[in-house]
Amino acid sequence: MQLTVTDKAKKWFQSEVDLPENYGIRFFGKVYGKTDVHEGFSIGMSVESPERPIKKETIDGLLFFIDEADDWFFKGYDLIVDYDPQLDEPTYHFQETTDI
Repeated sequence: MQLTVTDKAKKWFQSEVDLPENYGIRFFGKVYGKTDVHEGFSIGMSVESPERPIKKETIDGLLFFIDEADDWFFKGYDLIVDYDPQLDEPTYHFQETTDI
């Protein structure tokens, strides 16, 4: 599993999300909605302190992570976090993982 945050998305998070020290942005599966690969589930995000991360990426001092509890949602996929300027919000895309 890879976690990629584009430069445009990173800039949105920098301007819109205030992170206390030792906190990061957690991505997780939530009921209702739809993703590229999940019917009835969408992606949520929250500001949290990582306790059991299975994937962490620090980009320009911003921590992004996926917790062990959400392995079921992301297993077998890479997550790409991008930005939609028309909606002024992040967008999320899944690709089948290339990890072996």
